[in-house]
Amino acid sequence: MARKDVIQGPRNEEGIAAVLDALASLFGSRFQAGQSFREQHSHTTTYLSSQLPDGVVFVESTEDVQAVVRLCAKHRVPIVAFGTGTSLEGQVNAPSGGISVDFSRMNAILSVNPEDLDCTVEPGVTREQLNTYLRDTGLFFPIDPGANASLGGMTATRASGTNAVRYGTMKDNVLALTVVTANGEEIRTAHRARKSSAGYDLTRLFVGSEGTLGLITSITLRLQGIPEKISGGVCAFPSLEDACNAVIMTIQLGIPVARIELLDEMQMRACNAYSNLSYPEQPTLFLEFHGTEETVALQSQQFAAIAADFGCKAFHYTTNAEERAQLWKARHNAYWASRALQPALAALSTDVCVPISRLAECVAETQADIRAEGLLAPIVGHAGDGNFHVLLLFDDKDAADVERAEAFIGRLNARALAMDGTCTGEHGIGQGKMSYLAEELGSALPVMRSVKKALDPDSIFNPGKIFHT
Repeated sequence: MARKDVIQGPRNEEGIAAVLDALASLFGSRFQAGQSFREQHSHTTTYLSSQLPDGVVFVESTEDVQAVVRLCAKHRVPIVAFGTGTSLEGQVNAPSGGISVDFSRMNAILSVNPEDLDCTVEPGVTREQLNTYLRDTGLFFPIDPGANASLGGMTATRASGTNAVRYGTMKDNVLALTVVTANGEEIRTAHRARKSSAGYDLTRLFVGSEGTLGLITSITLRLQGIPEKISGGVCAFPSLEDACNAVIMTIQLGIPVARIELLDEMQMRACNAYSNLSYPEQPTLFLEFHGTEETVALQSQQFAAIAADFGCKAFHYTTNAEERAQLWKARHNAYWASRALQPALAALSTDVCVPISRLAECVAETQADIRAEGLLAPIVGHAGDGNFHVLLLFDDKDAADVERAEAFIGRLNARALAMDGTCTGEHGIGQGKMSYLAEELGSALPVMRSVKKALDPDSIFNPGKIFHT
């Protein structure tokens, strides 16, 4: 059973047939229309129903992208960009059919400029691939959403992750883009200068547009120096509210924490079982500090004092790389650890974000709601920026259970919006959060539609996402 706001769009059967024939001729084996390829390119890790494209093109160059766009524009056939398929709100579904453009073969690192702390990559490059390539330069790319996502997909969904509290999100780390627009032309949104007052900020317009305005063909990114010393730690608290208040105090005092992740009791139980750990099954913070040996020691001491004020009995931290890797592997496996609690159930991963001062209140109310409804729903979050996730496990074949799950998600989003927050800190809107976007930014939707209409007059780019056109 799919969410109520996931609908099938109108199909242009004649145009689709013409495009399929033309792409088979142009791309040969790099065009696939088999069922397995189509299913792979509509995959979503939530319970949204898959909506398959009619064909998949594996592009290898900007010229390939332009050829696909011009052909689809001519016949008014939808185009859905595909990176690695890790998006969580149905962004890669094809509600009106059409063509999936797979960027996995556009995976070249085009240039690295160590002196300027930037690089330019093709959209199919993954974050792990880039950081492996950069290792010998002493630089790294800090945005880490957990999954080994493509940088094109991360740009399109304005991704963030565990490092966002120190290094920001994709919107803060993309300097420039090249994009193929609806007429098949490639534009460049900016140059490599660290700041500019030249015209509209088209870079930020495309960052987070979820493939609805054009297809990204290259990305220029900010890089950071690999820290001289990194320390990581774990701290358990008597209550979720105490853990959240420790986060708030840490941020308000300006302690430059690089990562500060919140896991509730249920999530800790899941992580212990899945990752073979033995941490207390209490509300817990995972932390990391970056700097010199002296600064990370000082920051750890400062946090330990704050944590003690909120009931933490012992803050265990280490600079040992293997121990830190084990800690963060467990955090990144939180989704699979939660799924393992009840493997037979469907999973709905959702997120909201609130001002940091409202985090404790929002998480506490959400946890109370979970208990009152008898739900199985671990909480984990990027607590340093007020963003947290709920992984709701439920029976998607039971209409009553689906209705109960959707009602909970509705209350969660309403709660965040009432606290001047947002319905999504990093998952994006896609198909799953369209109704909540209308509640959050209703008066701004006509402006968004005007932008969409101006850049994509025939609505060929990822139709049926973000808002209905």
